[in-house]
Amino acid sequence: MPVDVVGYIYAATVAAGGIMGYVKAQSIPSLSAGLIFGSVLGYGAYQTSQDPTNIGLSIAATSVLGGIMGYRYYNSGKLMPAGLIAIFSCIALIKTIVRSFSAAHESPLNKES
Repeated sequence: MPVDVVGYIYAATVAAGGIMGYVKAQSIPSLSAGLIFGSVLGYGAYQTSQDPTNIGLSIAATSVLGGIMGYRYYNSGKLMPAGLIAIFSCIALIKTIVRSFSAAHESPLNKES
């Protein structure tokens, strides 16, 4: 099974964003949300690395985070950090779904030895 590199990068970006939010603005909510979502997304990337069709946790966490940050971007108009995380969430969501469908269509009968 190939490793979900994009999922791990996305998880690390979210966690790093939470840490940066704390360092720059002393924001405890940014730190906690970043570390919690980063951890959940990291575990979701681990799950999809083991089985590309096991996307439930990744889809849920990505959708919730993308929705929250998309709403914040809509209200504030600020690209950093809300707009960027909303864009990354859309990319990660599409990548996860495409990877899952690709893996589901690969059947042992279709593979030649």
